[in-house]
Amino acid sequence: MKKIKKIKIKLNGKAKVIIENLKIINLISDLKIPIKKVAIELNAEIIDKKKLNKIKLKDGDQIEIVHFIGGG
Repeated sequence: MKKIKKIKIKLNGKAKVIIENLKIINLISDLKIPIKKVAIELNAEIIDKKKLNKIKLKDGDQIEIVHFIGGG
């Protein structure tokens, strides 16, 4: 049986341990975050939402998920 490797990332400034090669789209889904209402930044670059299912997280990645808030 293959051992599942874990990596450490930073999610909104907090350390989080996830499985290696987890895609951003899976992380967002696991966290139950509504994808249409957030902006996602990976290592200080905003990610195109069309690419979320292609980008795999690596050890040390820093992710910021920012919620849009309506107002006026």
